[in-house]
Amino acid sequence: MREDVAGRANVEDTPELRAYYGELGRLDAGALWTVANTIEPWEPKSASVPMLWRYGDLRAHVLRALDLVTPERAGRRVVYLVNPGRRDVAAAVGWLYTGLQVMNPGEVASSHRHSSSALRFIMEGAGAYTVVDGHRITLGRNDFVLTPNGTWHEHGVAAEGTTCIWQDGLDIPLVNAMEANFFEVHPKLVQDVGFPVDDTSATFAAPALRPEGVAWGKPHSPLLKYEWGPTYESLVRYAAKSAGSPFDGALMHYTNPLTGGPVMPTIGAAMQLLRPGEATRAHRHTGCAVYQVAKGHGYSVIAGQRFDWGERDIFCVPSWAWHEHANGSAGEDACLFQFNDLPVMRSLGLYREEALSDGYQGV
Repeated sequence: MREDVAGRANVEDTPELRAYYGELGRLDAGALWTVANTIEPWEPKSASVPMLWRYGDLRAHVLRALDLVTPERAGRRVVYLVNPGRRDVAAAVGWLYTGLQVMNPGEVASSHRHSSSALRFIMEGAGAYTVVDGHRITLGRNDFVLTPNGTWHEHGVAAEGTTCIWQDGLDIPLVNAMEANFFEVHPKLVQDVGFPVDDTSATFAAPALRPEGVAWGKPHSPLLKYEWGPTYESLVRYAAKSAGSPFDGALMHYTNPLTGGPVMPTIGAAMQLLRPGEATRAHRHTGCAVYQVAKGHGYSVIAGQRFDWGERDIFCVPSWAWHEHANGSAGEDACLFQFNDLPVMRSLGLYREEALSDGYQGV
């Protein structure tokens, strides 16, 4: 029998029933009415909590790893961020993982591939690059690069560069929950570069133009690098001509240029611009997001908590949590990068969105 609104089963607790439950337990079975509201809640109840990780607090600890471990020993020199409600799966929120990776000039992490999909968002430094299935991609501040599931990839910093820090975003917890994760190190440790440097940008970066004779049958975007400069220019033009979303300001999704769909089947990404002084209205939706402040400062109210953020800070919004954002400057815009699990929600028919009737949350 379904539990009532107070969370109690409408079944009298009797000695006979307790004995019955014990008999079922010995058979590794159970009575649904005792757990119905737990496994089928009236609405989503995220185990994750809203979080803000301040870059100013993390940066020194990330840099300290340079003196403690090498990429060869550690595999990947990363400080990962964990949500108190998701420590068991090392997730930042929901089924999304994130961490900060650091490398010195001349270093390179060995080539590998895995079932998890991943992206990297460059935070500081010069000379960073990634090689994905033979495509070498140079990376600058606020660029992000895809390393889709199953692709050979390695990361490094050119010898003439500077120490680089970037954010990793992966669906590791999701793939582990599906019991489908594999990890493999490249037999040569470093893969061969088989294409001109930054060739995917030269081929696919113009969103309204498609090259003749180029075939692509993979489920992820053929454009592996999304550059900050064109992204910001597009946001500024859009914000000047459109009111945008009442909940997100001028938000634009990064897409697969051939399909218009998400960059990868399990991870979506977006950048939003908040105009000077802009404060969005509150809404909530199924699906989780990890944000990084690419530009400016402001605050977000998430599930009734105010989080003040500045450039390079990272915060998360759990599934079905009310959230709204505000630009704290009267003279400059603010930009928030996010990656999320919305492609999963939408492809499975689980996406749902709701606006807060009062518009703004109490704090």
